[in-house]
Amino acid sequence: MAKTKIGFVGVGGMGQCAHLKNYVTVPDCEVVALAEVRPELGKKVAAKYGIPRVYRTHEELLANEQLDAIVSAQQFTRHGTLLPELATAGIPIFTEKPLAGSIEMGEKILAALTANNTWHMVGYHKRSDPATMYAKAEIDRLKSTGELGPLKYVRLLMPAGDWVANGFIDLVTTDEPYAQLSWDPPASDMDKATNDRYISFVNYYIHQVNLMRHLLGEPYHATYVDASSVMMAVQSDSGVAGIIEMSPFTTSIEWMESALVAFEHGYVKIELPAPLASNRPGRVEIYRDPGNGATPEMLTPTLPWIHAMRQQAFNFIAAVRGEMKPLCTAQEALEDLKVARQYIDLLK
Repeated sequence: MAKTKIGFVGVGGMGQCAHLKNYVTVPDCEVVALAEVRPELGKKVAAKYGIPRVYRTHEELLANEQLDAIVSAQQFTRHGTLLPELATAGIPIFTEKPLAGSIEMGEKILAALTANNTWHMVGYHKRSDPATMYAKAEIDRLKSTGELGPLKYVRLLMPAGDWVANGFIDLVTTDEPYAQLSWDPPASDMDKATNDRYISFVNYYIHQVNLMRHLLGEPYHATYVDASSVMMAVQSDSGVAGIIEMSPFTTSIEWMESALVAFEHGYVKIELPAPLASNRPGRVEIYRDPGNGATPEMLTPTLPWIHAMRQQAFNFIAAVRGEMKPLCTAQEALEDLKVARQYIDLLK
């Protein structure tokens, strides 16, 4: 098959360091053009990464290029304005998380995708970490075999820390001013203070909201939020309990994110690195104690030296080529916005 032709819309900090520098390493992918509203930045980035064509706007990009897919690294509070326009190209779209800044904008995006018969993969990169991919396969296997008993509990912990991990060290910059862009309206049923809190929660903790569903393997809803916003309790559709702990402490250098998926007779534990750490996968620990005289055992698999953002690029290209399903579609990502709304309602 020919290489998959990708167009980039936006090459700011995350566009470059979380996405572009990874996509240009994918053998089956060719980044053929980019659009950047800051013209000098666009030229400098294109020169660094060997991208042949540069446009000022996404409209110019779509009008002049025959693309197989689009990677759009934009702030999520303008997804509701931008993505319906990108969807008119009728090709797959990848964006950073979350889907949008409100449920209303998320529904608008879904309607545009349906109208243009295309799909959108939302960048929950933790699903692409080799540790999560290994753990998810093992969790699903254990649920199927029942060898460790039923799934009982899922606990996610993410203290605030250094998520960048020197990931912007090679960022290309200019002193150009930011352009005037169109932004999405806030949720129509929230006052400013509530909307600001919603956006803050979605921006920082939506990864954990999404990862909880991924590890449970089924929908869930929030049942309790403590007044200090440190902990949110959830329950899955089948009755499995879960906890998301949000920054019970902070770290200045380390990143201490983890997930514990507990069965009756053992567990699968994941430790994840900082989001922009390079060439470093997470760590998986599997503990089995089936009883009946069997010797308990603990397994720590050795995982490949690839980080989640780079593996995510491989996964999106594979999905565009029909070799796998997108790891998180816009339809599922909308559910994250609804859980976030439950969090706000419980907190109030």
